[in-house]
Amino acid sequence: MKEKSETPDLYDRKHSEEPGKFPFTRGIHRSMYQHRYWTMRQYAGFGTAEETNRRYHYLLNEGTSGLSVAFDLPTQMGLDSDHPLANGEVGRVGVAIDSLEDMRRLFSGISLDEVSTSMTINSTAAILLAMYISLADEQGVSRESLAGTVQNDILKEYVARGTYIYPMEESLRLVSDLTVFCSDELPGWNPISISGYHIREAGSTAAQEIAFTLANGLEYVERLLAGGMNLETFAPRLSFFFAAHNDIFEEVAKFRAARRLWAQTMKSKYGASDRSCWLRFHTQTGGSTLTAQQPMNNAARVTIQAMAAVLGGTQSLHTNGFDEALNLPTTGSAKLALRTQQIIAYESGIAKVTDPMAGSYYIEELTDKMVEMSRDYLDKIDALGGASNATVFMQEEIAAAAYSHQKNVEKGKQVIVGVNQFVEEEEEHSSTVPADYLELEGDQCHSLINMKARRDKEKIKKACDDVRLAVKSGENLIPVFIDAVKADVTLGEISEI
Repeated sequence: MKEKSETPDLYDRKHSEEPGKFPFTRGIHRSMYQHRYWTMRQYAGFGTAEETNRRYHYLLNEGTSGLSVAFDLPTQMGLDSDHPLANGEVGRVGVAIDSLEDMRRLFSGISLDEVSTSMTINSTAAILLAMYISLADEQGVSRESLAGTVQNDILKEYVARGTYIYPMEESLRLVSDLTVFCSDELPGWNPISISGYHIREAGSTAAQEIAFTLANGLEYVERLLAGGMNLETFAPRLSFFFAAHNDIFEEVAKFRAARRLWAQTMKSKYGASDRSCWLRFHTQTGGSTLTAQQPMNNAARVTIQAMAAVLGGTQSLHTNGFDEALNLPTTGSAKLALRTQQIIAYESGIAKVTDPMAGSYYIEELTDKMVEMSRDYLDKIDALGGASNATVFMQEEIAAAAYSHQKNVEKGKQVIVGVNQFVEEEEEHSSTVPADYLELEGDQCHSLINMKARRDKEKIKKACDDVRLAVKSGENLIPVFIDAVKADVTLGEISEI
């Protein structure tokens, strides 16, 4: 969105909006950060559960206010670490979790009723949540006191990311089962985080990020209603996840527009209460904006993006490490990323006023235009029969936007400092890998093989038979998953059923 406003000398709002009031353009809370800062939730996970547990304790000691679990690719795809297809991928981009035993190690020394936890997991979300609940049961923590989020957004996997295992209908059943279970058993848990982040990182525009994310959200609403759930039971627990990129004004307008458009749609289409119209969201700074060239420049990019998220009213925030274009963040870069948030919160004064950009003719005009463009996309998706029938359309739109952006970068129309301007010749690219992954993979597989050898085979057979029966009968799968993981059935074994 590069259009300039035509009314720089006078801005006459045709609608007056207040923070904490419908349609929540200016924020879902009246005071926003004046009494409580956003949750500083740093995303972390690599190698074995023990390695990641050490990082969690480090982050908690440094002042992070929430945990966010990154899982490795085999865990995301329903493969145990000893599966042939997992070879070379164990612990690479996240932590390897094969069983309840790993979950115990991951949260060793951490009481689950004293921390909120976000788990970035989709196809196997129900299994990982079953492990988390089982661990809470072991700790004597009531399910009612658990706080956190599981991503559980399978539709965006078909659109932008690709870590899906099952056909769409079967995948959507798991989403619904998990949501229903959380509504009944985990009142403080967000059962889904409808994600625009991956859509944006795949190359979409800001308006497409809003529209495609909200379209997926509306698909979930329709399916949960069709399954007999009451809107006012589940809608307040829906959460969202967006990216923050470098154009600070566009990003602030995007967040404001998303809140307004979601609220207006929920109210007009379903007659939702104000609380059910809230768009609560987590933000992560944009990984695709980070450069391997002159990586220290990324610290400035992350700061700009973090400020956009806060000015836009995010509920929680992850700031990327400056070295993430090269490797998983080192301890030092992870600390700097957290300190960036803390400086913004405690030193910048940015939290003293709710929606401080409100009333700016430029921001308000960008917000209006963003709503208009996103609504046009929503109308097109609705005409195609909803998000589940529009995945190809969304993929094509994202691909076109990504191609256009890349052409502009290569032609120099889109400046990227250190890449196509202000380039340093003969620059050395160094990567500081924080772990020996081959050794960690060996440790993980050895631990898994030993655990499997110790198991009660009869208990395993019965638990797997119970899961198989529940799949066929159509009953909610979460309770049988909990029983299965308590019997030491692995993630891969459940996924294969």
